[in-house]
Amino acid sequence: MLILLLPTLAGLGAIFKNIFRSFPRGIALQIIAGIFFTTITWTILAFFIPLNIYVEIGTLIIGITAFFYFKVYLQFWNFISKNSLLFLSISLLIIFFGSYYPFILDHFGYYVPTVKWLSEVGLVQGISNLDLLLGQNSFWHIFQAGFSNLSDPFLRINVLMLIIYLIYVLEKKSWIHLVLFPLLFLFLQSPSTDLPAIVFSLIILNEVFLENKNSEFLFALSVFVFAIKPTMIWLPIFIFFYSFLILKSNYKVLFVGTAVLLLFIFKNIWTFGFPIFPVQFVDLGLSWKPNAELLQNSSEMAMMKTFDMQYSFEEIQQFSKFDYIKNWLFINGIKSVIHLLFVLSLIVFLVFAFIKKSKLIWILFISILIKSIVVLLFSAQYRFFFDVFFVVFFVLFYQILSKKLALLIFSLSSIFIGAFLSFPNLVTTYLPSFKLGNFMTGFTKTQFVKPAAFALNKYNTHQIGNLKFNVVDGYIFSFDTTLPAISPQFIQEDLDAGIFPQLKGETLKDGFIWRKITEEEKIKIEVILEQYSKTIPAINDSK
Repeated sequence: MLILLLPTLAGLGAIFKNIFRSFPRGIALQIIAGIFFTTITWTILAFFIPLNIYVEIGTLIIGITAFFYFKVYLQFWNFISKNSLLFLSISLLIIFFGSYYPFILDHFGYYVPTVKWLSEVGLVQGISNLDLLLGQNSFWHIFQAGFSNLSDPFLRINVLMLIIYLIYVLEKKSWIHLVLFPLLFLFLQSPSTDLPAIVFSLIILNEVFLENKNSEFLFALSVFVFAIKPTMIWLPIFIFFYSFLILKSNYKVLFVGTAVLLLFIFKNIWTFGFPIFPVQFVDLGLSWKPNAELLQNSSEMAMMKTFDMQYSFEEIQQFSKFDYIKNWLFINGIKSVIHLLFVLSLIVFLVFAFIKKSKLIWILFISILIKSIVVLLFSAQYRFFFDVFFVVFFVLFYQILSKKLALLIFSLSSIFIGAFLSFPNLVTTYLPSFKLGNFMTGFTKTQFVKPAAFALNKYNTHQIGNLKFNVVDGYIFSFDTTLPAISPQFIQEDLDAGIFPQLKGETLKDGFIWRKITEEEKIKIEVILEQYSKTIPAINDSK
């Protein structure tokens, strides 16, 4: 993957660089430009065609040709000759951590199915009617999907992203970033949007602190990060303020970023029916928008996840404002520690802003505060404000950590994370509230040969109305089930709402709508679900 994609993306970045002459220097930023250029192009293509092997091979040919035509290989040679020891040793460590089995549940319930749909069908109108989660279609999964046919069939694109980050750190000699690498090792096994969102945001932040005045590029990239993970809303707000309040830029710097934002909104409307997933904001009355009851269920679930599913939605509704804050801060388990650290981080950041009396720091703090308020209002799950810890750490220690200290912390933390991933029994014993520990499988010898990956491929086929669909047998998520696939718990939700998805036309590409089911269909769905009641706890619980 790395041998194919590093030169391909660097070559595509060189094309981008020659189109837009005013461009920051460095291999890493050139590769990032290649990612940006490729993802935007593929997002547009995905409305019309699947991101299949033909798209991938075409992209590889163009990128590698440009890599040699623009003599980008000379930049790589120059970089490696200067940084060979650190680059090769840390790269091998990144590859090692990326070879573990995926353990993030979203990998099976959201990432893999999304990539599968994009590579086999493309962007599908109203796909959220089939499975609400699939309505997200992050830009990162569009990027992953295009390279999932040949270059990266094991979906380890985040390994590539972290190595690009490493190149950036070594180019800029900004050693504080190395301290953050071990935490990012936990996101290498899946195409999680958290890793690219955090990496891109820290690179952009570093460029701002280095007084990069190319606000057009920075704003476009910040909006791109928002399209990868909308909870990163603070980043475009920060770059917007930076451009106009500090650099005194004119409105023209917003053109490319605004175009990316419009593409993101149109993509959401196409797949989800509303401009911002999963919020019912600006109802356009589209025929393919999801059922209101399912959206309400999703909203209630998000609220319950805010409290780690320790309270029912009815109990949460009865909380006073004081109870809401108290129960969130002091929830049982490790998440209470994370919540308290989050609040403490914001307080420390505020004090730091007062001490520094810097307009830039204040702009950054206000942007982070806006994001924090938005997250706390909608769904205050720790994973939605995880990036804040990285930002606060970067700002506080940006000019303090030396290379030696950064490498020491990096080395010790890497050993700890290695033990954490390799011995999951220790995790479940000493951190029982860390539920993901139950899904870790530890180290396997074969992962040295190829990345560890799960395979099930067991399913049954059923039909309701004009939709013939497949249901995974023996697991809760349809991660490798032949399309179109619906997981049993989503069928249960449809049944409870008295609806079921249907094809909008004759093919999967035509999209999906929902309609009310008849009594006969209701009985048929109940019979279908009965087949999975022994293996799917969620269905038993719902009964």
